[in-house]
Amino acid sequence: MPLPSLQLQPISTSHYYISGDVTIQAGVAIAPGVLIQADPESCIIIKTGACIGIGAILHAHNGTLEIGEGANIGAEVLLVGQVRIGANACIGAATTVFNSSVEWGQIVPPGSLIGDFSRQPAELRATNTVIYPASKPESTPGAAIPAVPSEPGNETKTVIGNSSSLENPTQQGINVYGQVYVNQLLVKLFPNRPSDPATLPAHGTTPSSPDDPWDD
Repeated sequence: MPLPSLQLQPISTSHYYISGDVTIQAGVAIAPGVLIQADPESCIIIKTGACIGIGAILHAHNGTLEIGEGANIGAEVLLVGQVRIGANACIGAATTVFNSSVEWGQIVPPGSLIGDFSRQPAELRATNTVIYPASKPESTPGAAIPAVPSEPGNETKTVIGNSSSLENPTQQGINVYGQVYVNQLLVKLFPNRPSDPATLPAHGTTPSSPDDPWDD
């Protein structure tokens, strides 16, 4: 005994909402809670064998929204604008399609977003301008300072030291080690002799003491 052929029969439209110019062909399955709305000057065409899941929204705007033969629209899918779903295509649950088309037999993963270009990042464009980062010179204590050319006949010298000490040379005392050594030696040899050279008698005058060994 041959098996009877299974044919989808039209179902009652009391459990879903239809508004506007909507064409539903024979053999279409529409789950409860589906909203099918066509704006003025727009239309919706649902072809034979299509299946629309629970809570889906089909909203045609400024054109035609077409569901191909045997296409499967998952639960809570949102189709807005001019949309064309190819035959035997499968749209995963919670997917949004905005003014776009899905080709024949294509499978769209659940939760996908197709056709929304409002949040695309700005396109980067190549230019011929090259920008180099500004480098700041660093002053390191003890760094070598470039040599300063001297007068003809003199050798060029390189000064090693801190640049801050060279900017104000008068603020730091300059010791003449030869004169200091002679003064210390005179104090040790002649403790009664004045230590200040300015108080010494001028050359050729009478010494303060007949025993002064510095008198010529």
